[in-house]
Amino acid sequence: MTDLKSIAQQIGEEISKAGVQKAHYTVAAKETREFNVDGGEFSLFRTLFDNSLSITAYKDDKKGSISTNSFDKEAITAAVTNCIQSAEAAIEDPAYDIAPKQESKVFEEGSYEPDVDKLFARTKELMETIRERHPKILMEQMVVQHVKEHKLYRNTNGTEFEILSGSYSIELMFSGHDGDATTSFFGSYVATDNLDRPFIELGSVEKDLCDVEAQLHTVPLEGKFEGIAVLTPGSLTSFLYSAMANFASDIAILDKTSIWMDKLGEKVAADCLTLSLAPLDERICCGERYTSDGFLSENFDIIQNGVLRSYLLSLYVANKSGYAPAKNTSYAAVIEGGDTAYEDMIKGIKKGIIVGRFSGGAPSSNGDFSGVAKNSFLIEDGQIKGAVSETMINGNLADILKNIVAISKETVADGTSVLPYIAVSGVTISGK
Repeated sequence: MTDLKSIAQQIGEEISKAGVQKAHYTVAAKETREFNVDGGEFSLFRTLFDNSLSITAYKDDKKGSISTNSFDKEAITAAVTNCIQSAEAAIEDPAYDIAPKQESKVFEEGSYEPDVDKLFARTKELMETIRERHPKILMEQMVVQHVKEHKLYRNTNGTEFEILSGSYSIELMFSGHDGDATTSFFGSYVATDNLDRPFIELGSVEKDLCDVEAQLHTVPLEGKFEGIAVLTPGSLTSFLYSAMANFASDIAILDKTSIWMDKLGEKVAADCLTLSLAPLDERICCGERYTSDGFLSENFDIIQNGVLRSYLLSLYVANKSGYAPAKNTSYAAVIEGGDTAYEDMIKGIKKGIIVGRFSGGAPSSNGDFSGVAKNSFLIEDGQIKGAVSETMINGNLADILKNIVAISKETVADGTSVLPYIAVSGVTISGK
């Protein structure tokens, strides 16, 4: 194992000699075991080794950053020198800072050592199960991994965090085929810290496969109407992240383009919505344990019962804006299940659409979006009528958060987030 502490010690000594007032740095060694499946057959097994070193230094309120993948003493010396030179050439800004001293900790997360034989067996089992249950699915590519990482963080205030983590993941890319009928590609992803359950039972893998098979024979949607969109956990993820980027991120607050500017403590969403970033939740696989600024990570609510509670700010933008920094810098989104069963949610919709995936450009600064609803199904009179092709949806990110009509009891936990199905009104749905 690479001696990360001796590398960090060298960095710290050279930073101190150079007269740097504040700095933080991370040294990491990663080992990846990977199976690849292409066209339904095993095509590759490999082990990858990656080293990484990142340094951020502040000298006279000027910032310099550098990254390298070499742990040679000469390379480390050069990295420190280049980082400091970068800082000396930068623009002075007193808002730059690092976290004060935190309690030093060692975190041991997940399965640090892989069970390669069981990983292969679970992968083979998944392939056989898909062939048996979903004969119309062509597995274009399957990437199955175990990632083992040893990471060490230090800053000049005396904080040290050490992480030894190991996690498994599967990433699937597949399509449906039935004679001349084919579907577009669709993907499914799951991260887990153990191999106790078959992969097909994790996340939304089974449902994703079923939905793609159901997409083989689509019908065009006629006309245009305003209705209810049911966002699956997969499509909900993209809408949530777009909303957070537009309304709560560093750039949105620093540039004052956010429509949530100065709205902490005010209603910005429906009463039923509580959105948390919760990397410490047991359903999140090897979640963040410290922030990029050097604070110990904590779970927190962005929105609580419809009320805006926090922005997603770095320490720098927090110092510039006067708001508090975010208590974690993960994207481990958690929305707990609501009080409506998914089946009942569908039964209550007169006319609408289930959005499996959204394909569109970046929303405008006020949240307006427009794009194609992919892998989607028409709802009429409380029933799923079938898959629709190339259907457009238009709306506003801020409005859909306010116009939530139901949150499903069911949630999908894929190791990176925990999300339900959410039905929102006021979405314009248009076909031919």
